[in-house]
Amino acid sequence: MTTQAPISLNGGQKDDLRIQFAALCWRRKRGKLQVLLITSRGSKRWIIPKGWPMEGKTPAASALVEAWEEGGVVGQARGQCLGVYSYAKVAADGTLPCLAMLYPVKVKALAKHFPEKGQRKRMWCSRRKAARLVEAPDLARLIRDFDPRSGGLTR
Repeated sequence: MTTQAPISLNGGQKDDLRIQFAALCWRRKRGKLQVLLITSRGSKRWIIPKGWPMEGKTPAASALVEAWEEGGVVGQARGQCLGVYSYAKVAADGTLPCLAMLYPVKVKALAKHFPEKGQRKRMWCSRRKAARLVEAPDLARLIRDFDPRSGGLTR
């Protein structure tokens, strides 16, 4: 896994903004749209898969790799970014300000075995419930407004 050099906003300070790519994993079950949430490894909060840019991969492809590693998602990512949200990533040396670009991933299946299987839980839920469970307000809005029929967001 390659990590991204910080985007220099303060002349290369430790607290410079980092960019991540996130996957909004979705499916339809009995005609209802569902979103996949996973738990974080440390605090066990409900989140979506996300990670650092990967050399040689598009942002959407990077989001799909994270969805596989963190949630066992087998699916297809679309190239269009749904929007961005910010959050503070807790790291060993403090918190890092991050901006995550969100990409839709249509889930075909969930694998029984995947790289972070023993470290995370998965849960399918409605957009409304998912929006209530995630902490980042901007992410909650993006989840709540997501509509795959319109190519992304309802608003």
